[in-house]
Amino acid sequence: MDFDLSAAQRKRYDEVLAGVREQMSDVSPRGSLGPFSRDQWADAGRLGMTGLCLPAEYGGGGLGALDTALCLEAFTEGGADTGLAFAIGAHLLACAVPVRDFADAATRAELLPGLVGAELVAANAMTEDEAGSDISALRTTVARDGDAYVVTGVKSYVSNGPAADIFVVYGTSDPTAGFLGQTALAVPRRLPGVTVGEPFTKMGLHACPAARVEFAGCRVPARYRLGAEGQGSAIFQHSMGWERSCLFAIYLGQMRRQLDSCVAHAKRRRQFGRPIGAFQAVSHRIATMMQRLESARLLLYRACWLLDQGRADPTATAMAKLAVSDATVANSLDAVQVFGGAGYLADPGIEAQLRDSVPGVIFSGSNDIQREILVNRAGL
Repeated sequence: MDFDLSAAQRKRYDEVLAGVREQMSDVSPRGSLGPFSRDQWADAGRLGMTGLCLPAEYGGGGLGALDTALCLEAFTEGGADTGLAFAIGAHLLACAVPVRDFADAATRAELLPGLVGAELVAANAMTEDEAGSDISALRTTVARDGDAYVVTGVKSYVSNGPAADIFVVYGTSDPTAGFLGQTALAVPRRLPGVTVGEPFTKMGLHACPAARVEFAGCRVPARYRLGAEGQGSAIFQHSMGWERSCLFAIYLGQMRRQLDSCVAHAKRRRQFGRPIGAFQAVSHRIATMMQRLESARLLLYRACWLLDQGRADPTATAMAKLAVSDATVANSLDAVQVFGGAGYLADPGIEAQLRDSVPGVIFSGSNDIQREILVNRAGL
C-alpha cells in the first residue's frame, strides 16, 4: 500500500498551483461576488481544468479520477475561487463525462473539443421541484418523434445554467418502466424551446450561476441521445460516481489554504502578551482541523483510486462525500472562531469559505442520502 504521489502527479499538482497563482491573479480572497466571466473560464481552460479527464484525442488531459481530483485540489489551494472550481467540476464530471462515455462517435467529435477547450460551458439538468433526492419522480418527459426527441419540463437548481451552451438533460421516456424509464440527452442551448430563467440569489458559490431551465416541446435530434433509451438513470449514477469521487477535492484545496491562513493568524495575533496559538483553545482547534482534512483526503483519494481500478464502489464514494463535506463545514466554523471578530468580516475571506462550504452537504446527493446508501450496504 503506497500513499505517496508519483513524481508525475506531484509535478502536475505543482504546475496547477503555479498556474493559478500566475495566470488567475484577479481571484479575490473574499470569494467571488458574481458569476464567472468567460475570460475566467478561458483562463481555466488554458490551465487544462475544463478537460482534465477527457480524451487526449479531443485535446483533453486523459487523466483518471485520482489525477483529476488532485488537479481540482491544487486549483483551489492555489487560490482559485471555490465557486469557479465547482462550476468547472459540474461541467466536467456531471456533463462531459457522460458525453465522453455514452455519446456516439459523431457527437463526441462535435462536443468534446469545445468542452475541453472552454469554448463551451455545460450544465447538468436533472433536479426538479418535485424530484431532488427522489430522481425516479422526474416529470420532464422525453418522447421519441421520428428522428428527434421532444423534451418537455422544467429543471431546477441547474448549476452553470445561465452560462451554459449544452445541457445534459434527464427525463422520463417510459413512465411504466421505473428505473429503466429515463433517458439522457445532450441538448444544445440554441435549440428552440429552451428558456433559461434568471440566476438564483444564493448563499455561496457565487461564481457558479444557477437557474431554472424550461424545455417547452424542445425537439432534440436523436444523435444527441446519450446511451440507449431507458439508460438515463444508469448514466446519471455513473456521472455521480465521478462527481462524488472527484469534485469534492475542491474542498480539500480550500481547507488546505484555510488551515494555512489560520496557522499564520494564530502566530501573528497576540492577546494577553502572547500569540493566540500558544493557547490550547486555539492550537487544539487547529489540530482538529488538520485531522479532519487528512481523514477526508484519504477517503477521497481511496474512492478515486477504486474508480481508476475499475472497482467503483458506492460505499467508498458515499463515505468520501460525507467526510469531505462535513469536514469543510466544521473547519470553516472553526476558522471563524480562530479569527474571532475578523472571521466575521468579508476581507479575510473566512466567512466566504463558510458560505461556499455549506452547499457541499446538499449537492451531489444530500449527506442524508449518502448515509442511507451506507446503511443499505450494511444490510439495514
